[in-house]
Order: sequence, then structure tokens, then C-alpha cells
Amino acid sequence: MAVKKIVMHPAEILEQPCKPVTDFSNKLKKLLNDMYDTMIEFDGVGLAAPQVGVDEQIAIVDIDDGSGTIEMINPEILETKGEQTGVEGCLSFPGLYGEVSRPYYVKVKAQDRKGRTFTLEAEDFLARAIQHEIDHLHGILFTSKVTRYIDEKELQEVEEE
Repeated sequence: MAVKKIVMHPAEILEQPCKPVTDFSNKLKKLLNDMYDTMIEFDGVGLAAPQVGVDEQIAIVDIDDGSGTIEMINPEILETKGEQTGVEGCLSFPGLYGEVSRPYYVKVKAQDRKGRTFTLEAEDFLARAIQHEIDHLHGILFTSKVTRYIDEKELQEVEEE
């Protein structure tokens, strides 16, 4: 296991669509493990492969709610419902936070590290985190969806609520 360097904006890889994964070998398993270590090291709730310099449709999410780490390879959003607005940040934009509106509910089809297809449904913050990471795989950054930027002082007030 290894902690990888986070790719910072502006880096070209962050703004281009990633290639689908076709090789489900030990190399993929090592990358997923390294991505998990990296996400934990930098105190994130999700990480997409382009954020560690890899041009592949791989994302992980763990919002520390007891549901564990979700690994999504070649994820595809099947359905969304509702709306929620909340504060988002991104490991590729240290210290930058903003309000983003996203669907409240998401249904996703993806593959696991062995290539098996699965579907998952999520609501609220987990749905937000999943959508944020899937956006990365399409070269979409949260900054393109921010309705209002938030400074550190306001962020602390939001976290205390």
C-alpha cells in the first residue's frame, strides 16, 4: 500500500473524460488499495483515479458512516431524484469550498475490483459524494457547479451545526 500524490488543479487530466477499465488484474487491486490509503491520508471522503494521475474510470467513496468503502469501476448513473444543496470541497482544490446542488438520490451501475457488475442506491451525503467522484471520471469539476463559494470561517460554522 502506498500514498500517492494528489494531482492539483489546473492539471489537464482533471478536465478530460477517463478511459473505461478493461484490465481487472492485480495492478487494479493495488491501485484501489493505494487510492484508499491516499484518500484516508488526505482526509477525503472520495477519490477518483485522475486525482492520482490515472486516466481510468475508477472511483472510491467512504463517508465514514458505517457502510464501508465503495469501489466503483466504470460507473454509470442510471437514475437520480430530488435535489439537495450542500458544501463540497475537493482534494485537488485544497482550501476551496462551495455550495453545490445535486440530486438527493442516485442509482449507479458499476463493476467491482473483480469485474463483477453491481448496482447501488444512495441518498443524501453519500449520493453527493458518489456523484462528485463520477463527475471526475467525465472531466467535470465541482467548481463548474458551485453556486456560491464559502470561506474557511463560514465552513467552520456549517460544520458546527
